[in-house]
Amino acid sequence: MLFANVIVDISHEKLDKTFQYIIPKELENKVMAGCQVDIPFGRGDRQISGYVIEIEDKPCMDVSRLKEIKGLSKKSLMIESQLIALAGFIKERYGSTMNKALKTVIPIKQSIKGKEKKYLKLKVTKEEAQILYENYKKRKNTKGRAELLNELINTESIEYELVIAKLAISDQIIKGLEKQNIIEIDRTAVYRNPVGDYGTEEDRVCLNDEQKRVTEDIIADIDSEKGNTHLIFGVTGSGKTEVYMEIIHHVLSKGKEVIVLIPEISLTYQTIKRFYRRFGDIVSIINSKLSQGEKYDQFERAKNGEVKIMIGPRSALFTPFRNLGLIIIDEEHEGAYKSDMVPKYHARDVAIERARLAKANVILGSATPAVATYYKALKGEYILHKLSKRANNMSLPHVDIVDMREELENGNRDIFSDRLKMMIADRLSKKEQVMLFMNRRGYSSFVSCRKCGETVKCPHCDVSLTLHKKRAGDRLICHYCGYSIEMPKFCPKCESRYIGRFGMGTEQIEEKISQLFPKAKTLRMDMDTTRAKGDYEKILSSFCDGEADILVGTQMIVKGHDFSNVTLVGIIAADLSLFAADYMAGERTFELLTQAAGRAGRGDIAGSVVIQTYNPDAVSIRTAASQNYEEFYQNEIGYRILMSYPPAGGMMAILISDKRKDFADRVADDIAKRIEKTRIEGLVIIGPSKAAIAKINDIYRNMIYLKHEDEDILIKVKNAILKYIDMVQEYKDLSIQFDLNPM
Repeated sequence: MLFANVIVDISHEKLDKTFQYIIPKELENKVMAGCQVDIPFGRGDRQISGYVIEIEDKPCMDVSRLKEIKGLSKKSLMIESQLIALAGFIKERYGSTMNKALKTVIPIKQSIKGKEKKYLKLKVTKEEAQILYENYKKRKNTKGRAELLNELINTESIEYELVIAKLAISDQIIKGLEKQNIIEIDRTAVYRNPVGDYGTEEDRVCLNDEQKRVTEDIIADIDSEKGNTHLIFGVTGSGKTEVYMEIIHHVLSKGKEVIVLIPEISLTYQTIKRFYRRFGDIVSIINSKLSQGEKYDQFERAKNGEVKIMIGPRSALFTPFRNLGLIIIDEEHEGAYKSDMVPKYHARDVAIERARLAKANVILGSATPAVATYYKALKGEYILHKLSKRANNMSLPHVDIVDMREELENGNRDIFSDRLKMMIADRLSKKEQVMLFMNRRGYSSFVSCRKCGETVKCPHCDVSLTLHKKRAGDRLICHYCGYSIEMPKFCPKCESRYIGRFGMGTEQIEEKISQLFPKAKTLRMDMDTTRAKGDYEKILSSFCDGEADILVGTQMIVKGHDFSNVTLVGIIAADLSLFAADYMAGERTFELLTQAAGRAGRGDIAGSVVIQTYNPDAVSIRTAASQNYEEFYQNEIGYRILMSYPPAGGMMAILISDKRKDFADRVADDIAKRIEKTRIEGLVIIGPSKAAIAKINDIYRNMIYLKHEDEDILIKVKNAILKYIDMVQEYKDLSIQFDLNPM
């Protein structure tokens, strides 16, 4: 016997409130997560519709007290059904409760009050109003009523706010006249719109031969309704966005809607500007910087057809379009598409599943496709399209690799190589712009004592504190929990005064630039300078408009931005991500360097790039400098196959955490032993061991890694672990997280 957990109201607050029903034998193969069913509800057993959110083989109470599902609802498939089915996919694949998965795909609280415009108008005839006006005018205490009626006799309607503010008529007077049926209030829903007017529609760009071929091939496949996934692999500046827009134009002409995913909020400004100028006000955005009311309204506008193109990071994927035709994932290689919160889903895989449910297509685009994506494209799971040259026929930038070991031997202990300093000075003299990339914010990476070697660490997390320059004085800050202290003058361990900073961050680079080039106007863009709403747009528009000469920033400045006057990109520490304890370190380094280099020379002037490194012969650095993706891929995939890392095999990370260190250790050992007892052929168990950061916010963390060539086997192991934990009372409050193919 099978049982269905059903929700009768899709509003956010009630996602926890489910009712269990028996699935009749004849419906067992038809009822699934997401489908709409007819159910008897309440004492009178009135028939209503509900949504199945999950199916179980155990009843939540005595079976005799449960009612049966009457049948599948004959209503047309609603968008809610699709999103619930998608939540079911996320729960099963990535490991979370159904409730968390639902709150991921249906993230907007329906209790948020919609904005509305209110207008007052007469409910009686003008003649009747005139008589009332004369009467009110004669009385002492009804002057306000007389004034309002006089205005309404002379105009069709007046805005409610205007009556209160300009005529100084109280809300009490309005309500009194409404109660007497003399006036009425017209209410019109008004949606908040975070997108400004970016000007009139631009002329369509004339595509080059390569762009035309890719566009025509993808449109032909979309029209065949095969539901394929496409990968556009195009060098930086090859005009992938123009291709997207031509394909979107075709999809819109078929009466369908489009989701465009971008990896960073910082990309919203340039992207929305280009799309708005092409498609007008059917374009909107969704991202974490919007207010709850703005988010709610964008989803409502999408539901009622006012918006046809939604742009944004991961959360835009769950836009409730009723007739979705296309999902585009730009810069698909980006790690930002993998959620770092439970459920730890990857937007690429969830987008492909959403497209399957909606009978839509997916386009992935990148100059540096993820190794996993390119692997699937070569195997034929995705259709591969290539753009091998820049859209404006400009050559790729010239790249210099500077060996910082040689700089040190020559007596240069500066952050910048002599070559980079010379080239910055040259570009500034020509009124050209410079971007400097350093993938670490703050002033320095850590503070340490040179006498005893003590590093100043966070007492709540197993990480060193980062130095930040503040107006109120230098502070050490934990980037994980926010713990903060003043920069100590003496070592907290040995009380030596030989305590100082090591490493560097974007703040230090900005300071050094102001010392070397005092006349240059510099902007910095990192997590610390983009905390408030509108900060991204303010910095980027200022740089785009030529109000600054140099833009210093973390990886958020190298992702897809297009500044025509940037002719030099300096990469300060190319090795930062190269030696991370991570099987994807080489891939991430190659992507960052190639993308950073791709920001130079996108206009009419040729670009140059300087990569500063202590490892000039590293494959990731050498191939990024030459923008040789194929060589990088062949080297990387060989290593992945040898080590059975994704995509050559499946991998799952299991994080067990608790405030009690001994308990977290004991549970991790117990779970590892349980997995070993399954004796699944080909299953490799690594650990348990301490997580890379063993403590965050006073919570102790242990890891177990599983590897198997079949991802489905890993998902089955995950389900078995969850079932076991559910059975052990002591583990009830334990925090356990699963991460399929971790990044």
